[in-house]
Amino acid sequence: MSAPCDVVVENGLVFDGTGRAPKVQHLGIRDGKVVSLGDTPPPRGPGTRVIDATGRWVTPGFIDLHTHYDAEVELAPGLGESVRHGVTTVMMGSCSLSLAVGTPEDLADQFCRVEAIPYDVVRPLLEQRKDWQTHAEYFQHLGALPLGPNVGSFVGHSAIRAHVMGLERSLDERVRPSADELARMDALLKEGLDEGYAGLSIMTLTWDKVGGNRSIRSRPLPSTFAPWSEYRRLNRQLRARGRVFQGVPNITTKVNALLFLMESVGLWRRKLKTTVISMMDTRADRGVHRLVGPLSRFFNRVLGADFRWQALPEVFDIWSDGVDVVLFEEFGAGAAALHLQDALERQRLLNDAGYRRWFKRQWKNRWLPRVFHRDFNQAQVLRAPDASLVGKSFAELARERGQDVVDTFLDLVAEHGTALRWYTVVGNDRPEELEYIVSHPDVLIGFSDAGAHLRNMAHYNFPLRLLRLVREAERQGKPVMPVERAVHRLTAEIADWLGLDAGTLAVGRRADVVVVNPEKLGPELDVAQEAPMPEFGGFVRMVNQDGGAVDAVLINGRVAVQGGVALPELGKARGFGRVLRVGRAGEDAAAPALLAAG
Repeated sequence: MSAPCDVVVENGLVFDGTGRAPKVQHLGIRDGKVVSLGDTPPPRGPGTRVIDATGRWVTPGFIDLHTHYDAEVELAPGLGESVRHGVTTVMMGSCSLSLAVGTPEDLADQFCRVEAIPYDVVRPLLEQRKDWQTHAEYFQHLGALPLGPNVGSFVGHSAIRAHVMGLERSLDERVRPSADELARMDALLKEGLDEGYAGLSIMTLTWDKVGGNRSIRSRPLPSTFAPWSEYRRLNRQLRARGRVFQGVPNITTKVNALLFLMESVGLWRRKLKTTVISMMDTRADRGVHRLVGPLSRFFNRVLGADFRWQALPEVFDIWSDGVDVVLFEEFGAGAAALHLQDALERQRLLNDAGYRRWFKRQWKNRWLPRVFHRDFNQAQVLRAPDASLVGKSFAELARERGQDVVDTFLDLVAEHGTALRWYTVVGNDRPEELEYIVSHPDVLIGFSDAGAHLRNMAHYNFPLRLLRLVREAERQGKPVMPVERAVHRLTAEIADWLGLDAGTLAVGRRADVVVVNPEKLGPELDVAQEAPMPEFGGFVRMVNQDGGAVDAVLINGRVAVQGGVALPELGKARGFGRVLRVGRAGEDAAAPALLAAG
């Protein structure tokens, strides 16, 4: 007789992550692995935990392929906002940013303004805790944390470039790395890939800016100063080893997305796995997604590329406190305001007549490339010291005042600063177009940016929103894809492409499991609320509701969420998440003694 299971999930409709049709089955888990899956009830004993999944969907844990949890994992390693929505594996090191190598000051300067997280928390944290110097040591450090989800990472190009060249030289457009410096970057990438990092992430979008208090503040990230020859040199390693090239194209002009596509081509060489953000139906540029979709199809099917867009299965909306949102970085006048950290200095700038003329010219210029729609008819005040403003768009307020709408906006921001909170939708607001995006074969579902833009975005529950989208379309007799295909898109499709040991329910595989109540996949998923982050000094971020859709989450066989609530031991006790190494299945980065202690 087989040994009893630690956990049994019984009578659930099991989606195994492969895209096969689901079956009502029983799932048995022991020692963090799936040991039985089928019609026969698994062996159980007095200590077996039984989860009744009758009427529920049982799926592999969801994978978030694009997060910026690099800082939050140090303070709150449970990463509960993602875990409670069924995410059991997250990827860090995105957008060229990583905390693996570099000084605390350099890393905080690169990371905090771009990702809109508190500098006065992150820099002291790194100065206190950063005792790692290499990619190998960083993985060992992560493996020693009481992780909630499993964690993988990319090597961040900005991080290694600044580490090798020095941050100031890496931000000088007149400076090119020497042959020795290029060789050292190559060696750092090799070390990362040897340790199981998934690939390299780069940045070519210049409206992501360096923060901090030095003279280099407001320059674009180091990766943006690299010529394509530098990327191509590093990509030789990725191509040879089948690893991933993750990038952010210059989405303001959109032209250099072609360079990423060309880099992926495999006609005369090995194809390069390449993924960029993002396929989106933006209000600023309707129809672009309908052009880039066939373009990637051509490159993948005809030119032998292996290219993937990242995309979210939901409306892309943002909240802003005054002008404190990354979208203002895309034009010079907006970036000039964000450059100023002192509230009085920023107020003086916003009231300056010359500045206002500059702001208006750029805001209203139809030919200036943009991602943000810059339409104040579509921006509504949510909160302000003056209650008469709440619920109105800036355009309405301008008409009431008899003003140009830009003057109204700048007047209100100058008067109220970050106490003026407003909301707008950037894209993905047309259901038929969103269905096109999530169905596209060259899309990877993800790009939540979890752990970043804490006051501006709330996309933590994107897997549940895809399941809802698919289920509602099926109920209306206009199916987008089968539910099993949607589950595959959220699990094994991503894991297999990245090379992660995750995403599939099968005997012998990692027991990352989500139990979903399909009847609760409702409108509550669209509700966002503000929630304090005690670990970040009470900083308040935007988070999603789950509407009771997640009954349970298991990570490496341990119950982490029950009844939609993360258990108290998540992020405090070891034994939940592991550091996942690409190409080294079954390994994690914890020291053997720590694993034994866990």
